[in-house]
Amino acid sequence: MASVVESKKSCSVNPLKMSQPLGATLAFLGLDACMPVMHGSQGCTSFGLVLLVRHFKEAIPLQTTAMNEVTSILGGYDNIEAALLNIRKRAAPKLIAICSTGLTETKGDDVEGFLVTARQRHPELADTEIVYVSTPDYVGGFEDGYRHAVTAIVRTLVKPLPVQAGQVTLLPGSHLSPADIDELRDIIEAFGLTAIVLPDLSGSLDGHIPPDWRGTTLGGTTLAQIRGAGASALTIAVGEQTREAALALQDIAGTPFELFPRLTGLQANDRLLQLLAQLSGRPVPARYRRQRSQLLDAMLDGHFYTGGVKVAIAAEPDLLLAVGALLHEMGAELTCCVSTTKSAAHALLPAAQVTLGDLEDLEKAAVDCDLLITHSHGRQAAHRLHKPFLRIGFPVFDRIGNAHRCQVGYCGSMALIFEVANLMLDNITHHRPDDWPLTPEALRAAASRPLHEAPANSVSEALLTI
Repeated sequence: MASVVESKKSCSVNPLKMSQPLGATLAFLGLDACMPVMHGSQGCTSFGLVLLVRHFKEAIPLQTTAMNEVTSILGGYDNIEAALLNIRKRAAPKLIAICSTGLTETKGDDVEGFLVTARQRHPELADTEIVYVSTPDYVGGFEDGYRHAVTAIVRTLVKPLPVQAGQVTLLPGSHLSPADIDELRDIIEAFGLTAIVLPDLSGSLDGHIPPDWRGTTLGGTTLAQIRGAGASALTIAVGEQTREAALALQDIAGTPFELFPRLTGLQANDRLLQLLAQLSGRPVPARYRRQRSQLLDAMLDGHFYTGGVKVAIAAEPDLLLAVGALLHEMGAELTCCVSTTKSAAHALLPAAQVTLGDLEDLEKAAVDCDLLITHSHGRQAAHRLHKPFLRIGFPVFDRIGNAHRCQVGYCGSMALIFEVANLMLDNITHHRPDDWPLTPEALRAAASRPLHEAPANSVSEALLTI
């Protein structure tokens, strides 16, 4: 159980943490025909938009209420109203999802009251669902914003329905990629079950070429599926950040839930498959038995390169647990762990301490480590420290294919093991002939001596190399 220590610095240097509105926006991007809106200044929205575009390499629909100096003082009702009407007219979304920012939270805008007034004054808004979530960016982090947004979606749109025995609701955490979600859906459906994924980034940000452009999200969880979550027999929540939404589903529809702190590694996936087998009444499919055997072999092969490795890792809490726990199981030592916000996931991390800090804290503590793991903003620290660097989390903007990177299930766990092991393998020092200053006399003496009598020194090794 890791103890949690907060950094006491006066300012953040090379920040690790992303804001709550950005996390909420990511959740909204997993809903079909949705238009996410940040209630704040244009700069707040533009900054978040840049990070999303660079990470996913896709066009991202995101709007702003464009607050300025005057409206920030007088109140943002007019901006909310204008945004709703313009978005409805130009993009015709089925859902408008609004999150607040630090600017409007500091002012104290009553956005829920604004929405009631706007609907009364404009009956044409009746055909558009509106979800609002409070996400001040001066507290919490990316994972918190995502958590609050998913909970707001559930509380606003889900209603109790008659239970369908073969239906499961999957609540993926913000640390799961579209490929991760696809893998988990395939696993659930392999048992003959139907999965409603909320939110479903695998439908909207999986890197496909859309047949048309509507100005809204193109794919994801539909409104019908969101409402249909009230009929699920079970909720599978992945990551501590999804507990709040799972509890909301339980309160609204009476749906029991199982929370998986992580689905990276052997035991966690064993538990998932056992749960699905019990729920469906079917045996575990043969292909997953085979994949489990392959993962065991991968752990055996990979531990030669990860055993005893000192790791410095910085990530959001649930991602920190998923990757850190797997590396611990592979024999690595979690020497330095830095995270962004408080979470119950930290108590499960097999490390002595978790620091709530920034990438400067990581860099200072990683001097004696063998491997550095964080998002793309840690690349300069890795360069300065001359350490191998594994990019994980959000944002990863100097690599492509982030939507297709899978790190859950037996296959995803195996892929992560191979990625780390190969990275360490690339950094093994290989000696070459010019590493040893050999004189002609030493070479002649070594050549005249039988190899089985030669001492285990640089001369005999050099001759074998030559």
